[in-house]
Amino acid sequence: MRMMVASKNFLCSEEAATAIEYAFMLEMILVAVMIGVTSMGGRAGVWWTNIKTALLGS
Repeated sequence: MRMMVASKNFLCSEEAATAIEYAFMLEMILVAVMIGVTSMGGRAGVWWTNIKTALLGS
């Protein structure tokens, strides 16, 4: 019962809104990082393959 009261008090306070805002901003940053890593990952593989080919002369 105390947990429910504490949860209700937290959700009604301004701290909950701030926590939700920070969680949303973190989510947007993580999505941007995942998109960047995914798009650059393929390019990096091609780049390393080109270097390997140039070094081996094949």
